[in-house]
Amino acid sequence: MADKQLKTVIWIGASKKELLEFPEEVIDEVGYILYRVQNNQNHPNIKALKGFNGVFEIVSDYQTDTYRTVYAIKLSNAIFILHAFQKKSKSGIKTPKQNVNLIKERLKKAQEIAKEQ
Repeated sequence: MADKQLKTVIWIGASKKELLEFPEEVIDEVGYILYRVQNNQNHPNIKALKGFNGVFEIVSDYQTDTYRTVYAIKLSNAIFILHAFQKKSKSGIKTPKQNVNLIKERLKKAQEIAKEQ
């Protein structure tokens, strides 16, 4: 079976550098899940990011840490990687405000890029 046309991945800001700072096992898992997203397939580690339309996060647990990779898919026929970070908070599952603000900022950049395509 031949692969369909994969969606293009566009890295916004320092998101690729952020992801590459994760442990190798997490990078491999995120890469596999992003490949599934490129093929319009779901994965149990993908969750909608609350407060955003069309923005999702890949949640990866490794040892005692949680890593998140945030992306947008409803802007064009591409996947915009907005942010990758290690969740530091020990209480609750809420995304820290500084990360939310960075995601908003990078989402605006992604929207500008999508308009130009």
